[in-house]
Amino acid sequence: MKWNDIRFSAVGGTICSIWASFSFGDLAQTAMMAALGTLVSFVTSRFLGKISKRE
Repeated sequence: MKWNDIRFSAVGGTICSIWASFSFGDLAQTAMMAALGTLVSFVTSRFLGKISKRE
């Protein structure tokens, strides 16, 4: 075996083991939490911007 073959095998095995540990439910929950965090951040920044213009 060549060094590149061993390296590709190790990287492939690592990717497969990481891929198997994720479930669709976990990925969906992470995406929803990220979207909610983005929305809260946007609303908060707009709110604080309007408050600062009043003063």
